[in-house]
Amino acid sequence: MKYTQLGRTGLKVSRLVLGTMNFGPQTDESTSHAILDAALDAGLNFVDTANVYGWGENKGRTEEIIGSWFGRGGGRREKTVLATKVYGSMSREGETWPNEDRLSALNIRRAVEASLTRLQTDYIDVYQFHHVDRRTPFEEIWQAVDVLIQQGKILYVGSSNFPGYKIAQANEAAARRGMVGLVSEQCLYNLAERRAEMEVIPAAQDYGLGVIPWSPLHGGLLGGVIKKEVEGGRRASGRSADALANSSVRAQVQAYEDLLDKHGLEPGETALAWLLTRPGVTGPIVGPRTAEQLDSALRALELELSEEVLAGLDEIFPGPGPSPEAFAW
Repeated sequence: MKYTQLGRTGLKVSRLVLGTMNFGPQTDESTSHAILDAALDAGLNFVDTANVYGWGENKGRTEEIIGSWFGRGGGRREKTVLATKVYGSMSREGETWPNEDRLSALNIRRAVEASLTRLQTDYIDVYQFHHVDRRTPFEEIWQAVDVLIQQGKILYVGSSNFPGYKIAQANEAAARRGMVGLVSEQCLYNLAERRAEMEVIPAAQDYGLGVIPWSPLHGGLLGGVIKKEVEGGRRASGRSADALANSSVRAQVQAYEDLLDKHGLEPGETALAWLLTRPGVTGPIVGPRTAEQLDSALRALELELSEEVLAGLDEIFPGPGPSPEAFAW
């Protein structure tokens, strides 16, 4: 397993992040535990979740599954770098009540306690703001965080879905309090969606944040969807199907799959390996529903992409270019 430092912290994490969004909704508890065990056995030590995962009437279920896995002992908690998130409402439908979502000091305090209970642990390694809260000043947010750090309930703080200027605002506010500030940013970033290169990643690099891309396969679009259609008669669904309905997108994905077929490469593994070549990236989040999908993701760590392949990928999926030049007409 390959490891790296998480941003400017002393925390050593695997170069793949195990996403758990499917645990509960699509993957039952025993299979989820098997995936977690296989990941840990392979050296993958960074596990990401969120308090709202489980969704709908089952919000919190994913954290509970991870907590029951920790409860099995064997050093599972001690070997894991655990990240969870706060922002979304944990109220059941029709039961919404003020201060049960977003990043008010009150909700942060309540949410941490609830997550710790579900996760069966007494601390969270990286506590992440799931979205920007434009209603709550960063001074209030950092005051609440400072208390939790002093209590030993969280160690580091990260962001998710923050634009570059909010990363700057958050860390400047933290610096005024003499705090470390954000240490990581989870953002949408993959071959087909490279806008993060314009502001988010440069801001993260300037402030010493590790970048943790989510949706590295762009909702499955980069996972060989056309090849699967042809070989197995399995048509794309969801966002992939909607995207492929656009002829220009379909042509782009076809060119991508043709390039990789020419070089004997698997699409999903290549998309992950490409992210691992990108400046500032700590490791992409992979969300396996099965042990086989985890094995495929792990193979990406050993995949070395040639300059010819990297140039071909850039030609098919051109990025916006460096900032500030990328903003010029």
